[in-house]
Amino acid sequence: MAGNLLGGGPAMIELDNLVAGYDRLAITPTLSGTIEKGSLTAIVGINGCGKSTLLKTLAGFIPPVSGQLHWRGPRPVIGWLAQRHALESQFPLTVYDVVSQGAWPRVSLFRGLKGDIRRKIDSALERVGLTLLSASPIEALSGGQFQRMLFARVLVQQAPLVMLDEPFTGIDEATSQVLMELIVGMHRSGQTVLAVLHDNQRVARHFPETLLLESQRARWGVTTSILTAFEHARRA
Repeated sequence: MAGNLLGGGPAMIELDNLVAGYDRLAITPTLSGTIEKGSLTAIVGINGCGKSTLLKTLAGFIPPVSGQLHWRGPRPVIGWLAQRHALESQFPLTVYDVVSQGAWPRVSLFRGLKGDIRRKIDSALERVGLTLLSASPIEALSGGQFQRMLFARVLVQQAPLVMLDEPFTGIDEATSQVLMELIVGMHRSGQTVLAVLHDNQRVARHFPETLLLESQRARWGVTTSILTAFEHARRA
């Protein structure tokens, strides 16, 4: 991994012997490499290898156990989508309320949402197929509808860097296809996207780069070669 450049563009994040974990307990192998601006990268590996822990470390929610993480330039706004079970759905909020949160970094709570922001919110709701449910309480949503809502919030945010933690878990294939198209659209618009995934077939179809976490080491590079190595290791 050392010196590995993903995406072929300018660097956004540099990892220097970084190890992720909790309470000084290492979970991931040592990681050294570069995540490029505008890249689309999947993070894969067996359960318990530290995929979500690494993503939270990159997002700044938890500190590294050891090593360092460097940003090239100012740290960008991050569009974050957590695992479904990590989110609370009992707050008295509507779908529109949650999606509008994506605009908060650019607007004042006291000035309200202006017309251009409202149009972006309406557009995001339409793209995820939730226009008719915009006034519904979030506790009334199905799992797939809830995930669509969270994607709409990320769309409104338009963050340079998007991190998605298992975005397809617990939802039907039709919804997964809709959301995958949105991820591809984010990448095409120039956003950098990192996603923790379990479906290697989806990774192979849509993600140019892959970071594979194993118990003793990490493999990082072009998806086709990384997944081939992963399959060989599983059969060994």
